Amino acid sequence: MTGPARLSDPKRFAEVVKQYTGRLLATARRLTDSEADAHDCVQEAFLLAYRSRSQFEGRAKISSWLHRILVNVALERVRKRSRRPEEALEDLQPTFDERGCRVESQGPAPAEAQVLLERAETRTAVRDAIAHLPEGHREIVLIRDIEGKTTADAARELSITQSAARVRLHRARAALKRLLEPAMGVAGDKEDNKR
Repeated sequence: MTGPARLSDPKRFAEVVKQYTGRLLATARRLTDSEADAHDCVQEAFLLAYRSRSQFEGRAKISSWLHRILVNVALERVRKRSRRPEEALEDLQPTFDERGCRVESQGPAPAEAQVLLERAETRTAVRDAIAHLPEGHREIVLIRDIEGKTTADAARELSITQSAARVRLHRARAALKRLLEPAMGVAGDKEDNKR
């Protein structure tokens, strides 16, 4: 049964959901901060795909079409969060010892915690920067650098030549580097070198 026909029948669409959930969830986990967010993104992507199933013409593979929907959903979530950062409520609550007395923080965080925090901040900065790339460039970075697929696979998924995929990837990485410079403190280092 062809792609458009598989999507038009609700029972066939349920088979598509079963077939591609694992693959989409793996991608969503790489793009989001939590397991719950990954599951939410996959669910939202399938809802969007079902609502727009009549627009699927079958020129691309169903997996590529679903992948693009998922990536857009996940990156939109990242964009919204970067505008309005959230703090975990549990982390903001006071802590108490076994006697019920409030425990005050004991100075700076241990070195291990600082390293973990820096890694989390770096991941967030990279996700945010990817989310701000133009769609074609965002997709090539996700396919090649996040999913680890080959240039040939990326070219096939994007319906472009391998040469065009390499050029697009080069430009996307250059743009990503520029977007990440402020978050990584690169601009400040350049200023220090001029002095």
